[in-house]
Amino acid sequence: MPGLFNACNRIITIRLKIVLFLFITVLSVKPQRSFAQQIYSKAYGQKGNPALIYVHGGPRGNSTLFEGTTATALSERGYYVIVYDRRGEGRSGDPGAKLTFDEACLDLNGLMKQYGLTKVSLLGHSFGGIVSTLFASKFPEKVERLILVGGLFSQQESYDHILGTSLKIATQKKDMSILKKISNIKSFDVQSAEYRKQTYEVASHYGFFKMTTPTEESKRVNAKYENSSFSKSNIRNDKAPLLFYQNESRVNIDTKPMLKNIVNKKIELSAIYGVQDGIFSKKQLSDLKKITGSSNFYTIDNCSHYPFVDQQEKFLNIVEEIINK
Repeated sequence: MPGLFNACNRIITIRLKIVLFLFITVLSVKPQRSFAQQIYSKAYGQKGNPALIYVHGGPRGNSTLFEGTTATALSERGYYVIVYDRRGEGRSGDPGAKLTFDEACLDLNGLMKQYGLTKVSLLGHSFGGIVSTLFASKFPEKVERLILVGGLFSQQESYDHILGTSLKIATQKKDMSILKKISNIKSFDVQSAEYRKQTYEVASHYGFFKMTTPTEESKRVNAKYENSSFSKSNIRNDKAPLLFYQNESRVNIDTKPMLKNIVNKKIELSAIYGVQDGIFSKKQLSDLKKITGSSNFYTIDNCSHYPFVDQQEKFLNIVEEIINK
């Protein structure tokens, strides 16, 4: 009888362990959202046409301005245009997002897989210029061409230009509040989120991101956006820059060496910049022109940081010219 009793105990113990294991397993399994559910994206135009992916600025940005003003117009010229918001930014809310460049590159790679694309052209705007450059460097076989659209490429030079130009304006205007702010900024760590934030605040204060003389076309394009659903979904994640600076080490970089390497890898590199874009110096643009080659470097007059809005028709014509080369 003792043997039978012990055998029963062992059976009960084994069953309890199995039940406990299954219970813990059920608790530990969390429903996983698919990539398409995590990342907002939308395609415009006919699949099979030359594919262009727009990579927006940030961190804290989204693609609503480009999507609401330019994506359809560009697709109507015979392109398959894909827009998306990076993980943790805009309409791609994700509390677990790290906001690192590696994460952004992996997600861009996932986006290509989602749409069944093996090779694309990238339109890298502002901060998206850095993301696009890093992606092209990491996956050169997947990028046919990189088009920088007011894309960042030498961040410290931009910061120095903004602060230097603003200092002259503030001194001339005797703008004591801005003079004090610039003095404070210069005491910050150039690798800090606050340094970047306040430098761009000064740039915005003096209109460095705005075109000099709005045209009827630019007024129409802006009004179209402001009155659209895209404007209402212009979500800005204020935590995004802080997460980026917390999790990413490459927060203030110069990508010119990478751009030279991209050209050496036979990836077509072009650039479109506004003449009145206040965050780039003439020297910066001259340096970039040497890398792209003069025939692949385009500037648009009466245009600032948003060429696809400030001078949309000229922007569309240039993109078409670049792709048809």
